Amino acid sequence: MFTNRTHLFNYVLPILILFTLIGTVHAETLTVYSGRSKSLVEPIIKQFEKETGIQVKVSYANTTQLAATLLTEGDKSPAALFWAQDAGALGAVSKKAMFDKLPESVLSKVPSIFRDADGFWVATSGRARVLAYSPERVKMEELPQSVFDLTQPMWKGRVGWAPTNASFQAFVTALRVQVGEEKTEEWLRGMKANGVKKYAKNTPIIEALAAGEIDLGLPNHYYLLRFKKGNAKFPAAQTFFKASDPGNLVNVAGIGLLKSRKNKDAALKFIDFLLSAKAQQYFTSDVFEYPVIEGVIPNANLVPLSELLQLAPTFNLNEMDDLDGTVNLLRRVEIL
Repeated sequence: MFTNRTHLFNYVLPILILFTLIGTVHAETLTVYSGRSKSLVEPIIKQFEKETGIQVKVSYANTTQLAATLLTEGDKSPAALFWAQDAGALGAVSKKAMFDKLPESVLSKVPSIFRDADGFWVATSGRARVLAYSPERVKMEELPQSVFDLTQPMWKGRVGWAPTNASFQAFVTALRVQVGEEKTEEWLRGMKANGVKKYAKNTPIIEALAAGEIDLGLPNHYYLLRFKKGNAKFPAAQTFFKASDPGNLVNVAGIGLLKSRKNKDAALKFIDFLLSAKAQQYFTSDVFEYPVIEGVIPNANLVPLSELLQLAPTFNLNEMDDLDGTVNLLRRVEIL
């Protein structure tokens, strides 16, 4: 049929290109806006792609920035899912009626405390706010019992925070709900007057403790644990404030299905995968976060969830939806 190899090549090559293009066109793709750091979640996303064949296009950015982007894009957003670092950002997007209600088959996977009361988002992992400190420069008996104690003169210039970080802003949102706008603003101004040091993220807070720049810091619980994993003698420790103090906020990372989504089936498969035993074990074993489903082997480095919830303030995560109010407050106090 073919007189030479050149004729064969000229015949077969277009067919191969055609099948490649057809395969590309029909491959399922999913766009995710992720406020979760790439270094933390990329391994589990790659595993999802490998197991399902679904290609995931991820836009990584600060959770607060992504929430603002979604509110600007509206129903023209290319994203199918918003994977946020905290419940506050999820609440802000949900408040604008941008999420589809999740099916009961998804919601029933987690306890009620780890999902939106109306079913518009679900937690993917849990985290706690803690007080990190230098055991070399702060004695146990000196540790403040409340986050409000950090404005005392003895801590002048010795405390670090990350006001542009979504988890910190979520904490301030929760504080506004618990103690009111006036007391929250008074605390913020008191911290500023007391020389609190500003860092871009939580990781630099931990590094600053080790470097002797600060003696106390307000990060999430898992940052120090990651340093300890690489160096058991890392010169920092962490604890909680007294039980029920607002500084012990237990928050979640979570995900919501956008009404503008282009591929609902693939999006729901992704959420189901994040709530699978395999993904949840990754979050607790490798990322040092709390699982939100049962049947996951506990991480011995974490305070048991039952004990953590006794330390945490009584608070409904659904009330953390006024992100704009928090940003405006931080700007008014000239912290942002």
